[in-house]
Amino acid sequence: MNPVNEPNSTLDLQARLSRLESLHRTAQRVYSTLDLRESLQILLDEVVRLMDSNSGSICLINPTSGFLEIEATCGLPRHANQFRLRLGEGITGEVARSGRTMRIDDVSKERRYVPLRDGVSSELAVPLRVGGDVRGVINVDSDRLNAFSLEQQTLLEELASLASPAIRNTWLYESARQRAGLLESLLKVGQLINSTLSVDDALTVITREARVLMRAKMCSLMMVDPSGEWLDLRAHDGAGKAYASKPRVSLAESVVGIVARRRKPLQVDNVQVSGCYQNVGIARHEGLVSLLSVPLLFSEKAIGTLNIYSGEPHVFSDEEVRTLSTYAELSALALEKARLYDRIVSVEEALRQSERLSALGLLAAEIAHEIRNPLTVMKMLHHSLDLHFGPGDPRQTDVRIMGEKMDHLNRIVDRVLDFARGAEPHLEEVNVNQVLDDLLMLTRVKLRSAGVELIRELDSHLPLLMADATQLEQAFMNLTLNAVEAMPDGGRLSIRSRALPLVRKGPATHVLVRFRDSGIGMTREQAQNAFSSLLQTSKPRGNGLGMAIVARVVETHRGQARIRSSLGRGTTISLVFPVSR
Repeated sequence: MNPVNEPNSTLDLQARLSRLESLHRTAQRVYSTLDLRESLQILLDEVVRLMDSNSGSICLINPTSGFLEIEATCGLPRHANQFRLRLGEGITGEVARSGRTMRIDDVSKERRYVPLRDGVSSELAVPLRVGGDVRGVINVDSDRLNAFSLEQQTLLEELASLASPAIRNTWLYESARQRAGLLESLLKVGQLINSTLSVDDALTVITREARVLMRAKMCSLMMVDPSGEWLDLRAHDGAGKAYASKPRVSLAESVVGIVARRRKPLQVDNVQVSGCYQNVGIARHEGLVSLLSVPLLFSEKAIGTLNIYSGEPHVFSDEEVRTLSTYAELSALALEKARLYDRIVSVEEALRQSERLSALGLLAAEIAHEIRNPLTVMKMLHHSLDLHFGPGDPRQTDVRIMGEKMDHLNRIVDRVLDFARGAEPHLEEVNVNQVLDDLLMLTRVKLRSAGVELIRELDSHLPLLMADATQLEQAFMNLTLNAVEAMPDGGRLSIRSRALPLVRKGPATHVLVRFRDSGIGMTREQAQNAFSSLLQTSKPRGNGLGMAIVARVVETHRGQARIRSSLGRGTTISLVFPVSR
């Protein structure tokens, strides 16, 4: 061994040992957290200390915008956090683009240098690789010229290499955490949205929860009008009077119209200066900056757009775009469900109105029958009296008028009876199970609100009937609603369909439809009169009207109706129809 070189070797060994200790210490601190920003800040603080520099920063490439954005700083002014660079711009951008370290001894001689603070004389920038790709840059600055040596450059490169797995782990953890949080939010929001029934309620919930989910300044929902040419503002959350009162926008010329036409998300960096945004003045007045708009799609058709506005410049990440798009899909389903519910309510009301009209028709027919009998007697007595008075006797005129008026009454009775007989069924092959399914769609909300548990036992091998589906549905609805009225405190309703053969193991000749409730039941007299005359019903509040309609429908379909009931034990009504041949 050469004794002359021994001190230098010892110094080199000590320097390497010190560097290894620094690397180990830095690694321990960086790996001590799974928070990305905290990890980057720990790394940067250690780097600035080891490099004996005056300031530093760590920039990462935003995968959505492609810009370099500062994620951690040390010794830089506060506004530095808002600084962004394109790849190739400045020393940092060049290192990110080329993937090569740059050590600048005198920044005043480097034309690409972009200052972030005054007094900087030299800079050292190394690429930060994650998974083999350049994902960012570590910068350190010094107020001294020629402040960084080759050894320091090597140490910083080793620190960057050492930090790469830690940064990757924190990225993966943060991504998983955000995804889990967003999925949890979407689940809660989806449940909340689908619990609403009216369209107006759904619109309010959608915009409110979208704003919370995306942490936005304002959210609006616009719907395509029936003409397909305009988008109307239907709901908003966080908007001021200016935005809330803005006019409708054209589907062909607006930014959100592009989203609806192309059925793809679109974001605008700053709507206050965008040439394609129609309401720049409103955006400036209300402080709206960045926009993310996604389509509301149902059956591959755009029914509107959901729009998120931030109050400061923001580039929406791919994860945010996917999240809002998923949310919009849930919202579109909720809106269509609410629309369907509104239509169901309208159809149910129409059916109830039809029931009232049918009941009135039956009532009028029965009244006509009741009038015809005494009217016939009156006419017979009138003719049998053979009343004749002399010329000029005013009683002769009275007799003539009495005869004419009785004939007039008879013609009115004939017209009423003809009208009642005119509602003959329109027969065609009908699947009774399908009629019951449609009925349950109409009445499920009423059953749920009344606390009635529905039990369905439908025979999947039921033969077809020659019947009028509308009349059958009306009869089945009357039985369902009567059952609900018989269970004011809730209960259980069982609806069963079954094929009935004439002989055991023979072909089905009839179809049975049975309604069984756990309601208050009827007395024997009430059960006997349930399908009888409208004028003789013993039901309170006119509830027996619907039963007469059921009886008429069964009769016109050549069927039979049976009722079994007892007080406090509920009612069972069985309808039997012959199979079509």
